[in-house]
Amino acid sequence: MKKVTAFVGSGHKRLTHNAVRRYLDELESFGDVETELVTLGDHRIGTCRGCRLCFHRGEENCPLKDDRDVLIGKIMASDGVIFASPNYSFQVSGMMKVFLDRLGFVFHRPRFFGKAFTSIVTQGFFGGNKIVKYLDFAAGALGFNTVPGACFTALDPPTAKETEKRDRRLAVQSRRFYERMNRTPFPSPSFLKLWGFRMGRTNVRLELTEADCDYQYYRDKGWLDSDYFDPVRLSPLKKAAGRFFDSAQARKTRKRKK
Repeated sequence: MKKVTAFVGSGHKRLTHNAVRRYLDELESFGDVETELVTLGDHRIGTCRGCRLCFHRGEENCPLKDDRDVLIGKIMASDGVIFASPNYSFQVSGMMKVFLDRLGFVFHRPRFFGKAFTSIVTQGFFGGNKIVKYLDFAAGALGFNTVPGACFTALDPPTAKETEKRDRRLAVQSRRFYERMNRTPFPSPSFLKLWGFRMGRTNVRLELTEADCDYQYYRDKGWLDSDYFDPVRLSPLKKAAGRFFDSAQARKTRKRKK
């Protein structure tokens, strides 16, 4: 049985909530999926103060005592995750952005590997496709296997035609998401993702020490000497590219330190 959790950053239960509920129903129809819809507004999520304690001393030292760890626990217990938001001022909603900011340390120390991800954005007019790209990019940086998200345009209340179009697209997207959950959890990285890992890992090696949380995390995960985050086998071409990325970033880092 697969577990899928959707995190909805909407202050009311209308267009975004309904689209996510329909999506989860589609996933449940496959028979071996259980779902949970989490409304972020029902949880205490503090606003990040930028104190950087999570970076320097560890996330457990964050001064905000909210539901961050409860929500992270729900992600860790899931095989698939959905972030859903209305288009507010041409970006994610405030509560979704606050939630992502509370995951800031995970961008430094990613951990959601092997889990499928997709995004759902609803809007009345335009601009939502850029929000989908933002959510999908952020999810990749957090470690997820990303299935491209979707944006749905409709006024409130939507017409029957708009609802029918939405449901058709949700059915297709849910099928792709379900298939991603049932494929290998650790796919071979793209060259862009490989570059991102090797760049970050080289910076950790050269810029940080044993006293730094990021260094300790990479060391304990075995990433200081690995080919990539996940236990994947790289092709000879990607192995060569990885070595090139390492040396190029090392030269850049040493030049900057001079």
